[in-house]
Amino acid sequence: MSIHASFKPQKGGSKKRNVLSRYERIKIMQEKGLFTENSSPYNLPKTKVST
Repeated sequence: MSIHASFKPQKGGSKKRNVLSRYERIKIMQEKGLFTENSSPYNLPKTKVST
């Protein structure tokens, strides 16, 4: 049985990331003043990935 093309490693480097980690989202929100120390790290709003 062969591996489907979508599961094979891609050649030519990595693609642009479209998902941020929780740490990265919190960092962006702190810079904008939307996250404080009392805020919950769960159920964070989506943040756009800047290029």
